Amino acid sequence: MRLLHTSDWHLGRAFHRVNMLGAQADFIGHLVATVREHAVDAVVVSGDVYDRAVPPLAAVELFDGALHRLADLGVPTVMISGNHDSARRLGVGAGLIDRAGIHLRTEPSACGTPVVLADAFGDVAFYGLPYLEPALVKDEFAVEKAGHEPVLAAAMDRVRADLAARDPGTRSVVLAHAFVTGGEASDSERDITVGGVAAVPAGVFDGVDYVALGHLHGCQTITERVRYSGSPLAYSFSEADHRKSMWLVDLATDGTVTAERLDCPVPRPLARIRGTLDDLLADPALTRHEDAWTEATLTDTVRPADPMARLTERFPHTLSLVFAPDRAPDDPDVTYARRLAGRTDRQIAEDFVAHVRGAGPDQRELTVLGEAFDAVRADATVREVAR
Repeated sequence: MRLLHTSDWHLGRAFHRVNMLGAQADFIGHLVATVREHAVDAVVVSGDVYDRAVPPLAAVELFDGALHRLADLGVPTVMISGNHDSARRLGVGAGLIDRAGIHLRTEPSACGTPVVLADAFGDVAFYGLPYLEPALVKDEFAVEKAGHEPVLAAAMDRVRADLAARDPGTRSVVLAHAFVTGGEASDSERDITVGGVAAVPAGVFDGVDYVALGHLHGCQTITERVRYSGSPLAYSFSEADHRKSMWLVDLATDGTVTAERLDCPVPRPLARIRGTLDDLLADPALTRHEDAWTEATLTDTVRPADPMARLTERFPHTLSLVFAPDRAPDDPDVTYARRLAGRTDRQIAEDFVAHVRGAGPDQRELTVLGEAFDAVRADATVREVAR
């Protein structure tokens, strides 16, 4: 069976101030053409269909059109909800849409109930594991501690139990939206850290033939059977070096996996340039970036006059301007933001405790801090979905 694995469409998302709906529509057209050209048997979409729980109407219309075009091809599609989606909203009408060959899997309780598709060589069971917010699904999976690894392990136990009851020749595909150890993150993914831990080991998914992952925006191979497709479009300048693509996966009769990357259309290249303003305006090596969406980091020790206006004369698509003066690390003028760069909210809180008290939090206080951050994040998820 030939699968096309994609994820993280983030319909409705902008890139800085640029509306991306046109580029997203072009990607949908490319997806449909790819399914037709490569004789794909099934499409899998591993979450974050939308960028937020209540997407704009134009994004909903784009998604609706995508569903109709995929259904018209007669090629089954299996989708799960991600951490950006409202599972309840995305799942509205799932039973009815199911009849058109579009299978939306948004309910955690249905993790062990697959979509079963058949080819000339037998059945392939597709198990949809939507994003599992640990604090909200802990009771569903009867785990003592809310964490990504315990809930995903419990969900996979259900998958393996169902698979064991099926014909021994049944092949299996799992769709999951998670941060798996070994994956490389970018700046555009929403933090899903729980209890100080975001990642789960790839071994959680042992026992199935292919795992189609979503959440991380870079296309990457964790193991030959566990892969991220990445987002089809770049959503942050940290993705400037990404090659945006989908996986074309062939699942052999014995469960052997072969995969090929198929490139996605690029609306405009991304560039990150760094230096003094005068250097950036004069450097001939930067000519190749003049038509790119650009992030410019200025290293001038004194902020120059009208930097954006001057930059856009040469780089008209400059979207981000960062000031990072070349100064010694102990310079008192080094900004607070630079000192915090790359640190999580929890680490910042721990540093604050150490700063005001002269000693960092003890183990009991670390537990309290962790529980507080987890509770706030879970509450924010509930509030967003309830809007």
